[in-house]
Amino acid sequence: MNINIQSINDRIIRVASNSDRERVIALVFSVLSEYGLPPDPESIDSDLNDIENNYIHSGGIFELIEDQKGNLLGTYGLYPLEKDICELRKMYFVPQIRGRGLGRHTLERAVSHARRLGFKTVVLETNSVLKEAIRLYTRFGFVPMQTKHISARVDQTYILKLTE
Repeated sequence: MNINIQSINDRIIRVASNSDRERVIALVFSVLSEYGLPPDPESIDSDLNDIENNYIHSGGIFELIEDQKGNLLGTYGLYPLEKDICELRKMYFVPQIRGRGLGRHTLERAVSHARRLGFKTVVLETNSVLKEAIRLYTRFGFVPMQTKHISARVDQTYILKLTE
């Protein structure tokens, strides 16, 4: 893939649809494999089987970040858990664009979307091997939390209160 991105401003962000499903799954599973984490299409990753119903029609959002040629650079979703709580899911980027500030920009966008959608809390689950992501989350204000349910691929959870 020949990625054409000069800066953060050389990208297109749009709401995903089910027609994007295969590309999204390929990106997410590729990043998971890169970090030695197993994809789980039957459980933790099953939300990608119907992006529109699981995210958009349920009151959340799922967006794609693409370059000017339509190459998929990254994704993120806000998955409603309760009326006031959403989960940040599937925030992944191709290796070629990491370290350029796109993660921070995407996280700011996601939190802004969460506020506009009426959520008061954003939670996320992650794995300790995703050190760069964890550093981004904690610098942004996410704090560790204890949770009763944790998937097999996850060993850490974080929370960000949007209103105090």
